[in-house]
Amino acid sequence: MAKIISTCNVNGVRAASGKGLLEWLAATEADIVCLQETRATDEQTRSALAPALDAGWFLSHAEPGLKGRAGVAILSRKEPDAVRVGVGLLADGTWTPVEEFATLGRYIEADFDDLTIASVYVHTGEADTPMQDEKYRFLDAIGARMLAHPGEFVIMGDWNIGHTELDIKNWKGNVKNAGFLPDERAWVSSMIAAGYRDVVRDLHPGVPGPYSWHSYRGRAFDNDAGWRIDYQLARGDIAARAKQAVVEKAATYAERWSDHAPVTVQYR
Repeated sequence: MAKIISTCNVNGVRAASGKGLLEWLAATEADIVCLQETRATDEQTRSALAPALDAGWFLSHAEPGLKGRAGVAILSRKEPDAVRVGVGLLADGTWTPVEEFATLGRYIEADFDDLTIASVYVHTGEADTPMQDEKYRFLDAIGARMLAHPGEFVIMGDWNIGHTELDIKNWKGNVKNAGFLPDERAWVSSMIAAGYRDVVRDLHPGVPGPYSWHSYRGRAFDNDAGWRIDYQLARGDIAARAKQAVVEKAATYAERWSDHAPVTVQYR
């Protein structure tokens, strides 16, 4: 059966719900929607998404460890078989999250039959600072989970990394900035070398973008001066079944409900 999977950084679930997120959820054909930066407690998130939950969506949520930061979620048409919070490793049926990241609200994964879906928020970082060192440690933890997972896996979200020059409109002005640093880009390359596929890039080869994030500043949105930092990495048979990918950029600046646009992939 075909699966349609979306991911979007909502830039605050309470604000987004009042700007158009609920209407988008009511209209989407997606089976699974991963959210990042909910910036809300479990209770606040359920309240903000109440109309969608009443309509039949199931919510799995990892609330932020720090108020107003992070928070990731998975909305699904079907109740997941299992949910795990905090990036870590699964051994003998026991989930052991990495202590440093266990309660920050940056990672959640859920099982649906033989498919695992993960929603991840990688913070921006800042070159040559402890924040960037933390970002690399988080990526190492994610990478360990990705390499250890034995089956069908789609991990997606806001990675805050532009992998190649095609992924940032102004790449020349960002070669020394977090989000386009050589070690960040090399990490993405290492996951692809290990068998993961950037399915949106596979379906849009050799072209700039499609950009999923546009700054609220200036005319970045109108000029399509964006970054492609929200993507789905897939491994297993499902990776080869990616059929269509679209970045659901709003028609106008005024119609945006986040500075990110949903990235939606249809899998055969």
